[in-house]
Amino acid sequence: MTDRQGGGNSARKRPSAQSAGPASLALEQLRLRELGPADAHRCAQLERELFANEGPWTEADFRAEFASAHTFYLGVEGVASQESGKPPARVLVGYAGLAQLGPSDDPEFEIHTIGVDPRAQRRGVARLLMDNFCYVADRVSAPVFLEVRTDNEPAIGLYRAYGFDTLGLRKNYYAGGGDAYTMRRPANSAEL
Repeated sequence: MTDRQGGGNSARKRPSAQSAGPASLALEQLRLRELGPADAHRCAQLERELFANEGPWTEADFRAEFASAHTFYLGVEGVASQESGKPPARVLVGYAGLAQLGPSDDPEFEIHTIGVDPRAQRRGVARLLMDNFCYVADRVSAPVFLEVRTDNEPAIGLYRAYGFDTLGLRKNYYAGGGDAYTMRRPANSAEL
Protein backbone atom coordinates (compact mmCIF):
# COMPACT_ATOMS: atom_id res chain seq x y z
CA MET A 1 0.00 0.00 0.00
CA THR A 2 2.95 2.32 0.07
CA ASP A 3 3.07 2.96 -3.66
CA ARG A 4 -0.29 3.66 -5.28
CA GLN A 5 -1.81 6.48 -7.31
CA GLY A 6 1.56 7.86 -8.30
CA GLY A 7 2.94 7.98 -4.80
CA GLY A 8 3.04 6.42 -1.41
CA ASN A 9 1.07 7.28 1.65
CA SER A 10 3.48 6.15 4.33
CA ALA A 11 3.99 7.73 7.70
CA ARG A 12 2.19 10.94 6.91
CA LYS A 13 0.87 13.35 9.48
CA ARG A 14 0.03 16.98 8.86
CA PRO A 15 -2.38 19.41 10.50
CA SER A 16 -5.59 20.41 8.76
CA ALA A 17 -7.92 23.29 9.40
CA GLN A 18 -11.05 21.43 10.39
CA SER A 19 -12.20 17.90 11.21
CA ALA A 20 -15.32 16.16 9.97
CA GLY A 21 -15.75 14.60 13.42
CA PRO A 22 -17.31 15.90 16.65
CA ALA A 23 -16.54 19.42 17.83
CA SER A 24 -14.62 18.63 21.00
CA LEU A 25 -12.54 15.79 22.34
CA ALA A 26 -11.56 14.82 25.86
CA LEU A 27 -8.19 13.27 25.17
CA GLU A 28 -7.46 12.40 28.77
CA GLN A 29 -9.52 9.26 28.11
CA LEU A 30 -7.47 7.83 25.24
CA ARG A 31 -7.85 4.14 24.45
CA LEU A 32 -5.67 2.08 22.10
CA ARG A 33 -7.21 -0.80 20.15
CA GLU A 34 -6.71 -2.96 17.08
CA LEU A 35 -8.56 -1.76 13.98
CA GLY A 36 -10.67 -3.81 11.61
CA PRO A 37 -13.12 -3.50 8.69
CA ALA A 38 -15.68 -1.58 10.76
CA ASP A 39 -13.11 1.23 11.13
CA ALA A 40 -12.46 1.67 7.40
CA HIS A 41 -15.03 4.45 7.01
CA ARG A 42 -13.59 6.65 9.80
CA CYS A 43 -10.00 6.02 8.68
CA ALA A 44 -10.91 7.03 5.12
CA GLN A 45 -12.70 10.12 6.46
CA LEU A 46 -9.56 11.20 8.32
CA GLU A 47 -7.41 10.39 5.24
CA ARG A 48 -9.49 12.70 3.05
CA GLU A 49 -9.07 15.47 5.57
CA LEU A 50 -5.38 14.98 6.30
CA PHE A 51 -4.09 14.05 2.86
CA ALA A 52 -6.60 15.52 0.40
CA ASN A 53 -3.97 16.39 -2.23
CA GLU A 54 -1.91 13.22 -1.84
CA GLY A 55 -4.25 10.51 -3.10
CA PRO A 56 -5.94 9.65 0.21
CA TRP A 57 -6.71 6.02 0.87
CA THR A 58 -10.31 4.93 0.40
CA GLU A 59 -12.45 2.65 2.56
CA ALA A 60 -11.58 -0.18 0.16
CA ASP A 61 -7.86 0.54 0.59
CA PHE A 62 -8.19 0.31 4.36
CA ARG A 63 -10.25 -2.88 4.18
CA ALA A 64 -7.54 -4.45 2.00
CA GLU A 65 -4.85 -3.39 4.48
CA PHE A 66 -6.85 -4.72 7.44
CA ALA A 67 -7.29 -8.06 5.65
CA SER A 68 -3.61 -8.55 4.84
CA ALA A 69 -1.89 -11.24 6.87
CA HIS A 70 1.26 -9.12 7.14
CA THR A 71 -0.21 -5.84 8.42
CA PHE A 72 -1.34 -4.74 11.86
CA TYR A 73 -3.41 -1.60 12.44
CA LEU A 74 -3.91 0.23 15.70
CA GLY A 75 -6.25 3.08 16.47
CA VAL A 76 -6.59 5.56 19.30
CA GLU A 77 -10.02 6.59 20.50
CA GLY A 78 -10.90 9.72 22.43
CA VAL A 79 -14.15 10.83 24.04
CA ALA A 80 -16.20 13.29 22.01
CA SER A 81 -18.88 15.58 23.37
CA GLN A 82 -22.33 15.15 21.86
CA GLU A 83 -25.45 17.27 21.53
CA SER A 84 -26.97 18.41 24.80
CA GLY A 85 -28.53 15.54 26.68
CA LYS A 86 -26.63 12.78 24.87
CA PRO A 87 -23.82 10.88 26.58
CA PRO A 88 -20.24 11.32 25.32
CA ALA A 89 -19.20 8.93 22.56
CA ARG A 90 -15.86 7.38 21.66
CA VAL A 91 -14.41 8.47 18.32
CA LEU A 92 -11.32 7.31 16.44
CA VAL A 93 -8.77 10.15 16.56
CA GLY A 94 -5.68 8.37 15.25
CA TYR A 95 -4.65 5.31 13.27
CA ALA A 96 -1.46 3.68 12.07
CA GLY A 97 -0.46 0.58 10.13
CA LEU A 98 2.60 -1.60 10.51
CA ALA A 99 3.64 -4.27 7.99
CA GLN A 100 5.99 -7.15 8.70
CA LEU A 101 8.30 -7.82 5.76
CA GLY A 102 10.83 -10.56 5.12
CA PRO A 103 11.11 -13.99 6.71
CA SER A 104 9.59 -14.52 10.15
CA ASP A 105 12.98 -15.49 11.62
CA ASP A 106 14.61 -12.24 10.39
CA PRO A 107 11.81 -9.68 9.90
CA GLU A 108 11.79 -5.99 9.30
CA PHE A 109 8.84 -3.66 9.64
CA GLU A 110 7.45 -0.77 7.64
CA ILE A 111 5.04 1.84 8.91
CA HIS A 112 2.52 2.15 6.09
CA THR A 113 0.61 5.15 7.36
CA ILE A 114 -0.08 7.22 10.42
CA GLY A 115 -2.80 9.83 10.73
CA VAL A 116 -4.08 11.91 13.63
CA ASP A 117 -7.24 14.02 13.75
CA PRO A 118 -6.12 17.68 13.64
CA ARG A 119 -7.91 18.35 16.95
CA ALA A 120 -5.85 15.60 18.59
CA GLN A 121 -2.43 16.44 17.16
CA ARG A 122 0.44 17.28 19.52
CA ARG A 123 -1.45 15.62 22.37
CA GLY A 124 0.28 12.24 22.54
CA VAL A 125 -1.77 10.24 20.03
CA ALA A 126 1.07 9.65 17.54
CA ARG A 127 3.44 8.82 20.41
CA LEU A 128 1.04 6.19 21.73
CA LEU A 129 0.95 4.57 18.28
CA MET A 130 4.72 4.82 17.81
CA ASP A 131 5.41 3.40 21.30
CA ASN A 132 3.45 0.29 20.41
CA PHE A 133 4.97 -0.20 16.96
CA CYS A 134 8.52 0.23 18.27
CA TYR A 135 7.77 -2.25 21.07
CA VAL A 136 6.60 -4.83 18.49
CA ALA A 137 9.79 -4.37 16.45
CA ASP A 138 12.06 -4.45 19.50
CA ARG A 139 10.54 -7.72 20.72
CA VAL A 140 11.96 -9.45 17.63
CA SER A 141 15.05 -7.21 17.19
CA ALA A 142 13.82 -5.85 13.86
CA PRO A 143 14.43 -2.53 12.11
CA VAL A 144 11.53 -0.26 11.14
CA PHE A 145 11.32 1.74 7.90
CA LEU A 146 9.00 4.54 6.80
CA GLU A 147 8.60 7.34 4.29
CA VAL A 148 7.68 10.88 5.32
CA ARG A 149 7.17 14.10 3.38
CA THR A 150 10.33 16.20 3.36
CA ASP A 151 8.32 19.24 4.49
CA ASN A 152 6.59 17.49 7.41
CA GLU A 153 8.86 18.81 10.17
CA PRO A 154 6.63 17.75 13.10
CA ALA A 155 6.57 14.12 11.91
CA ILE A 156 10.30 14.11 11.11
CA GLY A 157 11.01 15.39 14.62
CA LEU A 158 8.82 12.68 16.13
CA TYR A 159 10.55 9.93 14.15
CA ARG A 160 14.01 11.24 15.06
CA ALA A 161 12.98 11.13 18.73
CA TYR A 162 12.28 7.41 18.22
CA GLY A 163 15.74 6.80 16.77
CA PHE A 164 14.94 7.00 13.05
CA ASP A 165 17.69 8.22 10.72
CA THR A 166 17.27 9.49 7.16
CA LEU A 167 18.52 6.98 4.58
CA GLY A 168 17.67 8.79 1.38
CA LEU A 169 15.34 10.94 -0.68
CA ARG A 170 12.53 9.66 -2.92
CA LYS A 171 11.67 12.33 -5.50
CA ASN A 172 7.99 12.72 -6.46
CA TYR A 173 7.00 9.94 -4.06
CA TYR A 174 3.58 11.35 -3.19
CA ALA A 175 0.67 12.09 -5.50
CA GLY A 176 1.03 15.71 -6.52
CA GLY A 177 4.82 15.45 -6.69
CA GLY A 178 5.84 15.68 -3.04
CA ASP A 179 9.24 14.27 -2.09
CA ALA A 180 9.77 11.81 0.77
CA TYR A 181 12.60 10.86 3.04
CA THR A 182 13.11 7.17 3.63
CA MET A 183 13.89 6.71 7.31
CA ARG A 184 15.07 3.71 9.31
CA ARG A 185 15.07 2.86 12.99
CA PRO A 186 17.72 0.21 13.71
CA ALA A 187 16.84 -3.00 15.49
CA ASN A 188 16.71 -2.75 19.29
CA SER A 189 16.89 1.05 19.51
CA ALA A 190 16.67 2.45 23.00
CA GLU A 191 13.09 2.80 24.15
CA LEU A 192 11.78 6.26 25.02
